[in-house]
Amino acid sequence: MPPQDMTTAASPSGGAAPETSGPDHLLDVLQHQVAVFARRAEQTRLGGVGQVRNSMDRAAYLLLNRLDREGPMGVKALAAGMGIDSSTVTRQVAPLVDTGLVKRTSHPEDGRAVVLQLSPRGHARLNEVRASRRELMSQVTQEWTAEERDTFCDLLTRFNEALAARQTHQQPTDG
Repeated sequence: MPPQDMTTAASPSGGAAPETSGPDHLLDVLQHQVAVFARRAEQTRLGGVGQVRNSMDRAAYLLLNRLDREGPMGVKALAAGMGIDSSTVTRQVAPLVDTGLVKRTSHPEDGRAVVLQLSPRGHARLNEVRASRRELMSQVTQEWTAEERDTFCDLLTRFNEALAARQTHQQPTDG
């Protein structure tokens, strides 16, 4: 039986939902396709192609990307920017420090504080993984026009930003 990755939403019983129209139908299709995307992303980890495929987990990739794009920062700033807990960042950064991809350095203005910084090795590794993942995206979207890729990127970015905003508004405040 082929996998159920149709463009129509699945019914609660598992079969294809009847073709309908309207906002509820579109939202059903959207939630189904997001679920399929999440499963596919986890299965492949969108890791890329070649020898680098699946060689860096999602947490490490996102942490290294943020450090590369925003520069050295403390654990609290890194956690806040990623919308996760400081203890989670500390746990995720530890193996990156151990493997030499991230280094801990003194804060330039307050020598007592520690900041995390992408090491030269981390930068090289990140570039290698980015190239592999870029190639995967190229292969997956090879039949798409540049405009379709651009539109998909815009919409996916908007979707992710809306989810992040929702998560931020739902998090309890420390009090």
